[in-house]
Amino acid sequence: MIDRLSILALKIRAMRAQTERTDAGREHIESCRAKLERLMEQRKDLAGCLDRLLQESARGESYFKVYRQFKMYNDPKLNPAIYGESKRS
Repeated sequence: MIDRLSILALKIRAMRAQTERTDAGREHIESCRAKLERLMEQRKDLAGCLDRLLQESARGESYFKVYRQFKMYNDPKLNPAIYGESKRS
């Protein structure tokens, strides 16, 4: 969620800049204003979800599942470039 919020922040910044252009037509500005409003609503909704999740976690009602990383690129048993499959093809 935090990653998505950071992406939304970048999109909002770029879209706001489009609404402030003096070299663009009225139609473009209005279209970008509508998109900016949608992006800001999405950010509000997602931030609300994150707040709720953090509150639930603090009360012990929700938890974060731990995911183990499986790096395949440097494992000779899993990477074809290392175990020689590309040479056999």
